[in-house]
Amino acid sequence: MSLIPTVDDLAADPVTHHYDDMIAPSGLTNFLGTVRVDHDLTAVSATTFPPVSQGLAKTAVLFVDGRIFESYGAPVTHEWRPDRVVRRATLPGLEIEAVTVCAPGQTAVAIDVRITNSGTSHRSVPAMLTLAARATRAAGAWLDAEAPSERDTVESDASRLVFSNDAGDAWSVQGVDTEASVRLSGVAPTPDEYEVGIGGTGRGGDVTVVLEIAPGQTARFGYVHAIATTRQAAFAAFDATALDVPAVVAASEQFWNAQLEAAFTPGNAEFSGHLPVLETSSEALRTLYWWGVLGVIWFRRDFAGNVLGRSYDTLMPNYWATTTFIWDYSLSSITHALLDPEPMKRQLSHWITSDTHSHFGTSSLTGEPVGRWYSVNDYAMTRLVDDYVRYTGDARYLDERPGDGRPIVDHLRYWSLAWQELRGDSALADYGEIDNLLECVSSYTHEVASFNAANVWNLRTTAAILEARGDGKEAAGLLAEADALVASVVDLYLPGQGFFAAQQPDGSRLPVRHCYDFNIVGTTIAADLDESTRREMVDFFVRELQTPSWLRSLSPWDADASYSVRPDHQWNGAYPAWPADAARSLVALGEPQRALDWLPGLARSTNQGPPAQAHFQEEAQPAINGGARKAPPQLPYIIDWSCSASGAYVALVIESLFGVDPSIDGIGTVSGCVGALDAEAVLRGLRVGGRLVDVHANGAVVDVDGPDAMTAR
Repeated sequence: MSLIPTVDDLAADPVTHHYDDMIAPSGLTNFLGTVRVDHDLTAVSATTFPPVSQGLAKTAVLFVDGRIFESYGAPVTHEWRPDRVVRRATLPGLEIEAVTVCAPGQTAVAIDVRITNSGTSHRSVPAMLTLAARATRAAGAWLDAEAPSERDTVESDASRLVFSNDAGDAWSVQGVDTEASVRLSGVAPTPDEYEVGIGGTGRGGDVTVVLEIAPGQTARFGYVHAIATTRQAAFAAFDATALDVPAVVAASEQFWNAQLEAAFTPGNAEFSGHLPVLETSSEALRTLYWWGVLGVIWFRRDFAGNVLGRSYDTLMPNYWATTTFIWDYSLSSITHALLDPEPMKRQLSHWITSDTHSHFGTSSLTGEPVGRWYSVNDYAMTRLVDDYVRYTGDARYLDERPGDGRPIVDHLRYWSLAWQELRGDSALADYGEIDNLLECVSSYTHEVASFNAANVWNLRTTAAILEARGDGKEAAGLLAEADALVASVVDLYLPGQGFFAAQQPDGSRLPVRHCYDFNIVGTTIAADLDESTRREMVDFFVRELQTPSWLRSLSPWDADASYSVRPDHQWNGAYPAWPADAARSLVALGEPQRALDWLPGLARSTNQGPPAQAHFQEEAQPAINGGARKAPPQLPYIIDWSCSASGAYVALVIESLFGVDPSIDGIGTVSGCVGALDAEAVLRGLRVGGRLVDVHANGAVVDVDGPDAMTAR
């Protein structure tokens, strides 16, 4: 296998299901926008190319021989790759295949539909697509999970329908690339108060292609959905895509293979940095590493009007389009610093000019804040700046003065001490109620171990930076604060049980058996814990949280397991970064072999495309070919198909397994555990500051341009 993946290497397993089984519909992107590929053979929804959105509106629903395809009860097989989704099904005498892509360089989606006559007589097959749109261009940021939409008017035009909003600044042109009959539906317009499943999907009209197919032969047609802010631009995108739909499908494969190659190539033309190539005989290690890389590339957004020029979204294709969450972004911090440090720097500077104690993310449409405060933000921002500086070597960034005129290093000081303003009668910071924390664990509130342990890490990290800048006195003061605080964090531990309590304002303590405490305490203050505590924490994790191919965020023995069924933080599953961070915690707590033994199971969960916002653990829903099943978007789960926090697996490989832990002064000593898995493993071409190095499993660091470079290869 190549050291640099192609779309074939990253292809998901085929998934076959019936109508609306517990399967999360997949997504596609071309960096200009996104689309959800639905359960039937041709339908798509949530087709969004900023600044134009359509909410979750569904279109291109297929009818065959005058009957809605879904009513035939035929199982549908979906095959996802970064460049396409192939959907296949069999009806009596017919084999149908639809290949869906986001057209490279166009604000358009294309579907190449092919129907084969598997019978013994000639068939005249009418294939009808019912078309709908709710295109709109919102005046400001998209402040809700579902993107904006509005009722459109519709007109027919040759082999297509043309939808537009009242303001005339959002257009959707949909149709086919061959002769067809087109008609308007004639039904009442979709109501303004549109809800999927209540208000329906809407019906602007339909387009019908009649295919004449001899026995054993195949006929085709292409469907195109183009979106723009003007009629002229929407028609231009439609015409360019519809000119040769099969060529657009081929171009999508070429586009994505080029992106993947660029991501691992120094000096490439696509990204401002690159990621190291992983050379290993361990298929599980390689698979998880590639999964983490893809799951960040997947969220690159280069649409016209992006206030940052380029940004990285954090969820798709269902929710929070154009929003970058600070928390999710920070979980992929090292990946961003290596792959695309210039957009990362712009994103950080933009956040620093805002009040990160008042929102959870920002809009790439407007730069405006989005959402409420998340308690993680001080930790996340410290981590982001630290990782950016450590891996780029751009120490001068610490003296830059975005926003209020204070240098970045002053913001580090502020984040390291901000917890003190959140204290009540206790020495610990109070992080508030459920909505500031895990949202669906009602007992995880107020003085929690995780973020208070993170405050210790913030203090020590800022102290190390100040020390390197020659300010030893202030550094010593922060270290003293950290040493005083860590004792109070450890006091939340429940001896003999392996987990921590959340202290409430009245002084009472609620035991919480959650992976987030295990992850953050383990990765931030493991060295402050005695051997007995570390052993008990690991035993608790293995006993109550770890599963063969995923984990339970909350122990099923925790009383709060009855509170919610959202699988990102509850007993029935986990957010995608939690297994990666749990493995990092195992390493930090002195049990690296447990982490290494877990990798093959986690690697099986890469078999459905980029990591979802949550996967079910195997007791909640049966695994798919051994991989933890992606959770679906509908209520009560409301889980998106992919999430950019997957970059946590890159951090797991580079820092925890290979042992790379650079400081502001450079790469330093490398000491990892990956050699127990593959003694010959190498990270090729890791950029740390001004050095390009190969890092070997035995800890050797070899400059690529140095005299030993050829020998090391």
